Amino acid sequence: MWSSFAVASLAAVAAAQSDMALSTQMQHILAGAGQGPLNTYPTSLTQGIIPKGFHSHNDYWRPVPLYSALSAGAISVEADVWLYNGTLHVGHERSALTNERTFASLYVDPLLSILKHQNPKSEFVTGATKNGVFDTSSGQTLYLFVDLKTDGAATWPVVIEALKPLRDAGYLSTYNGSVFTSGPVTVVGTGNTPLNLVQGVAPRDYFWDGPLVTLNTTFSNITSGVSPIASVDFAVVFGEVPSGTLNSTQQQTLTEQVAVAHSKGIKVRYWDQPGWPVSTRNAIWRVLANAGVDLINIDDVAAIANF
Repeated sequence: MWSSFAVASLAAVAAAQSDMALSTQMQHILAGAGQGPLNTYPTSLTQGIIPKGFHSHNDYWRPVPLYSALSAGAISVEADVWLYNGTLHVGHERSALTNERTFASLYVDPLLSILKHQNPKSEFVTGATKNGVFDTSSGQTLYLFVDLKTDGAATWPVVIEALKPLRDAGYLSTYNGSVFTSGPVTVVGTGNTPLNLVQGVAPRDYFWDGPLVTLNTTFSNITSGVSPIASVDFAVVFGEVPSGTLNSTQQQTLTEQVAVAHSKGIKVRYWDQPGWPVSTRNAIWRVLANAGVDLINIDDVAAIANF
């Protein structure tokens, strides 16, 4: 019986040398890949998926929220939440809300299920493991942006309570007032999330989406313990960029903003960059990636995965 590594290696060779005829026996071996106990393993849900530095913007819009993003390697997803009658509903606006599409049903419960599969009880490990969602990189956290659309003071405590299943399982990144401990999921409040319900609270297992533009001025006291990621509207900072190329002044602004954030240990995300035409979109993706932007904000997960 062939090991999964051997089968994968043979498949790669076959693909690379597709002009070579395969024997009938070899075809049977490759066709049978994935069958039997020697070719399967407990944490194979995300087998072969390479995590990539992009943010699945408005992730709940996808035909299959969360899973579509993970299948493409997204290390960050976003849910817009609305508090209504004590329940956190997910949608872009009120007219899109339903009783079934909730923060729990679309994100908390699926993540709990995925992480339980990635952390099976086994005779081969001692104690509980804290593997992340990606089989290829178990230490990679998944950033879960929670964009509050209703009143922040009322909504944020409900978000914290909704995270309890992930908290109880030990799957959330934490901050004890001085030390950040990365976990499988890092929750980042954005939108109407109140800073005063995050900063100064310790210990905690949630964070705040920092204001990238003012990290060295108004919000110079913001640390990575408060904001592991800082964001800003691309269009507000750079205006229209029809060619997909920044001028020297814009490029300097980009370089300086990334440098300030990184000097604080804070990752960078720009949102609302052009999504069309595709040539402009791709050019801006490349500019941002080359500048060291940590999370490329995208709407087309298939396109960025193959970028």
